[in-house]
Amino acid sequence: VETWGSAPRPVGSHLVIDGEGNFLGSVSGGCVEGAVVAEAADVIAEGKPRVLEFGVADETAWKVGLSCGGRIKVYVEPVRSKDTH
Repeated sequence: VETWGSAPRPVGSHLVIDGEGNFLGSVSGGCVEGAVVAEAADVIAEGKPRVLEFGVADETAWKVGLSCGGRIKVYVEPVRSKDTH
């Protein structure tokens, strides 16, 4: 939903994740995708959306793959399939 500085993917990029951890698309790449997939499991279980922020404000930047000097915000929301009752 937001980028600042250098970011691997533009605002509006999508990543779809199912309850089994399968995914399609990309919001950043690298370890950020893994972190988003992990957080999505909680969002699916809780049924409540959340905003995730990744950036270079601390030493975790290299770990999540944002060593390029950027910052991103990712909105994660649960979406029910029309086939789900």
